[in-house]
Amino acid sequence: MDQIQKQALQVAKEIVVKFIEVGRISPSNFSEYFEPIYDDVYRTVTKTGPAPTTDKDASVESE
Repeated sequence: MDQIQKQALQVAKEIVVKFIEVGRISPSNFSEYFEPIYDDVYRTVTKTGPAPTTDKDASVESE
């Protein structure tokens, strides 16, 4: 497991723990949510190029 995978795993665990703390996920359905959250985090940190700008960001830059 490379460093990026380890960091994505840690972030995903922190997100799931926070969701459990606030009641959005229960420990009994942890496995249902962990993999999709990890996949999204990993995909986000490994995509190349700058993040796409939104219309709000574009309007701020043009001022």
